[in-house]
Amino acid sequence: MDINDLIAIVKKKLKNKIIIESIKIEDKSFLHSKHKGNDKKKFHLKILISSKELSKMNRVQSNKKIFKILDKELKNNIHSIQILIH
Repeated sequence: MDINDLIAIVKKKLKNKIIIESIKIEDKSFLHSKHKGNDKKKFHLKILISSKELSKMNRVQSNKKIFKILDKELKNNIHSIQILIH
């Protein structure tokens, strides 16, 4: 899967399940390119979300919600994910 396709899918899935004021997703795969066992078919994403809904939850609850929504992508296309909620 292409990184741009993955970002579009992630944005769409999150927007469909969470009330989001703004979202920005960055490809951070280059930070891990030299790591042993790096799989070029799996990406490292940084997700910056502005969401009143998620802000009302504690970090564990909000991350669990996001992980559940992105379950398929986490299994198949995402190696690492960094989530920042404000």
